[in-house]
Amino acid sequence: MTQPNTRRAALRFALRQTLPILTGFLFIGLGYGVYMNVLGFSFWYPLFMGALIFGGSLEFVAATLLLSPFAPIQTFLLALMIQARHVFYGLSMFEKYGGTGWKKPYLIFGMCDESFAINYTTKVPPDIDAGWFMFFVTLLNHIYWITGATLGGLVGGSLPFNTDGISFVMTAMFVVIFIEQWMNDPQHYTAVLGLGAASLCLAVCGRDAFMIPTMLVILVVCLLSRPYLERRAAQ
Repeated sequence: MTQPNTRRAALRFALRQTLPILTGFLFIGLGYGVYMNVLGFSFWYPLFMGALIFGGSLEFVAATLLLSPFAPIQTFLLALMIQARHVFYGLSMFEKYGGTGWKKPYLIFGMCDESFAINYTTKVPPDIDAGWFMFFVTLLNHIYWITGATLGGLVGGSLPFNTDGISFVMTAMFVVIFIEQWMNDPQHYTAVLGLGAASLCLAVCGRDAFMIPTMLVILVVCLLSRPYLERRAAQ
């Protein structure tokens, strides 16, 4: 049985590692909550969506899907495409999550990009229980996001400025992600692929049905070009 002192030590260490995430999650979560409020949803929606989905960009997309015609298959495929990277995260965490007992289901559920990065790369000191450390990292990041989203939902309707353009926050977020990827990838292969696939599918399928075909095209092209990219990286 784990001693309380062991849990407290793991919590303190996890808190230090997640403090940078606190700032980002509160800010982006606040924007998400305000965005939901502008769309006409009460604060309960970002609260429960943050708690049950905990999908970051997926939650922004889900907000617009709630106002769209009922399309469960399209919604499922879209969510799968957006969060597909978590499959690879999970494969990387098989060994680390082994032996975590009852904490493992929550570790799997709550594994966002930031929690994965911390839990995978942090060298846990010998006197800190790794299982409890990973649990608290996941829990703290989850709490940060829920808190930001809920606060945004609560204050969204009482902000002293016009929030009509706040819906652009989702577009702005993806633009920032794209710019960061463009700057970090000297070859710009994935950025050009994304732009090309989106433009092609937009022209063929129209603005209301181009998202899923775009992601399928990207997935197929990445799979077909993988041998070439691996040979080029080896050279």
